[in-house]
Order: sequence, then structure tokens, then C-alpha cells
Amino acid sequence: MQTILGSGGAIGKPLALELAKYTGNVRLVARNPQKVNATDELFPADLTNKELVDAAVKGSEVVYLAAGLEYKLSVWQRDWPRIMENVIEACVRHKASLVFFDNVYMYAPEEIPHMTEKSRVNPCSEKGKVRATLEKMIFDATRDRQLHALIARSADFYGPAIKTSMLKMIVVDNFLKGKKAMWQMDATKIHSFTNTEDAAKATAQLGNTPDAYGQVWHLPTSPEKLTGREFIEMIAAMMGTKPRYTILNRTMCTILGIFIPVLRELKEMMYQNDRDYFFDSSKFEQRFGWGATPYRQGIKVMVEDALKEKAQSQGQ
Repeated sequence: MQTILGSGGAIGKPLALELAKYTGNVRLVARNPQKVNATDELFPADLTNKELVDAAVKGSEVVYLAAGLEYKLSVWQRDWPRIMENVIEACVRHKASLVFFDNVYMYAPEEIPHMTEKSRVNPCSEKGKVRATLEKMIFDATRDRQLHALIARSADFYGPAIKTSMLKMIVVDNFLKGKKAMWQMDATKIHSFTNTEDAAKATAQLGNTPDAYGQVWHLPTSPEKLTGREFIEMIAAMMGTKPRYTILNRTMCTILGIFIPVLRELKEMMYQNDRDYFFDSSKFEQRFGWGATPYRQGIKVMVEDALKEKAQSQGQ
């Protein structure tokens, strides 16, 4: 049995599809889980509930923690440590291996221009401090409680049917509405994005590779160094529109955040967009022999999916 905790998140569906290549027993755990594979076992649960997490993990060989909480600092501070402790305790009790799907918020600001698995952990944001705490909890448990775990880390992500991707929300969706695209802070800076389908394939592979445990792994991400402007121009060309855009800076975040709460929450993370943001996944590529989908190919799929969704909604 391999179990996905938080199967309703951005990585849940593609990960379930990939796990079916390794096992016929996939358990999907979420508040309202939905089948991806015909044989999936559904287990409704709130991950903040210790007893439900224990029951969800029981019988699992590998557990993937891929939950996506509401993008709100107070929620992260309240729920993430509780969820992680519940999961660690259950995995230790039931001797299940843990794969944690993570982001880059814990890295020191000066590491952002070229992030590797050895980048220094020293977050300047409150959300980053939460993520650093989770990493420490995992590796403390591997040392002190015999937890068998690894961390699979992703850059900002994009992919088909992913509504929470920055590329989707502020570029593709805006163009679909006939509006200008937006970009955070500085469109002349490089920014890496991880394709969710690549991330899912790699996460499943890591979870089923015994010698991958005890480490942090950057999931395969294109080594292409494109700027925000280049992404906007690429997407505009694919959508047959002009590459018009505005810059979302801290002042705009403050003003618009009065009406759009997610922008208020985003403000403390904007340091990741005022400099180059390059995510190096060469460790994974050298170990496993494959790399990420090129941006033009992956973004084309994302754009086609968005156009199809719009056409279907208009046809209803």
C-alpha cells in the first residue's frame, strides 16, 4: 500500500497516476478524496486529526505528504506543525517510509539565484520559518525516532489543470479575460518553474528508491533560464494575443491585498521575485538519468488545457 496524504492538492492526481506504475494499492487521503485510478482506496480525513492520520497510514509501506493548506500564515503556523507531528508519529508507529513534498521557502534569500540541495536554510519570511520547522522535524525524527524519510522539493509549479500556479493565475487567466498579464516585482529576472507532471513522476520514483531516503532532492526542473518577460511573450504567442503586462510590486500588493487576501499573504514572499530565482535539479538528473520537460512543451500543454476549459464553460 502506498498512501497520498493530501491527495486533493496540486500534485495529488498526477502522483496517484504515477504510483499505479509501482503498486496496485494506492490510498488517497483528503477531506473529500476522489478516485484517480479505478482501484484507488478512498480515505476521508482531516490531517490535523491524530487518530485519523494514524488510521490512514496504517498498512502503508510508503506515505507521501503532499497537502496544500490555505495560503494564509495563521493557518500554516497553526496546522502545519500539528500535521507533520501526526504524520511522523504514524509513520514511526507503522514503520512506513515518508516522502514530504516541499517548497523552497526555507532557503536563505541569498541562495535564491541558484538553489541546490546544499543551499543554506535561513528564511527571512514567516512562512519560510514554518517550512524550516517542518524540515527540522523530519530530520530530527530520522535521527532520534528511526523515521525513514526523504524530502522532495519543488520550485514554483505549473501544469495542466493547476489553478494555483502563478503562471496560470496572473498570465494565462488574465489573457483569457482580455486583460494584461501581471508579473511580480521584476520581469527581467530569471524564474524557474517545476512541471507538476515531472514532479509527480520523480516523487513516485524517489519514494520507490530505497537509497534515496535520508536526503533532500530537488525535483526535475528545466535548466532553461527564462525571464518573466520571456514567459509572458511565449504564452502570449501561444494564445494569439499581445504580450502586455503590468508589474505587481509591494505597494500594489498592499493596496490590492485589502480586497484580495492572497496578495496580502504574498507580500512577504516577493523577495523571491526581485532577483534571479534558479532551481538546480542536476542531482536528480545525474542519479536517475532523465530531466524535466522543456518549458515550451510544458507550457503549451498548460495553455491548451486552459483554452479547452474556457471553450467548455462557454458551451454550457
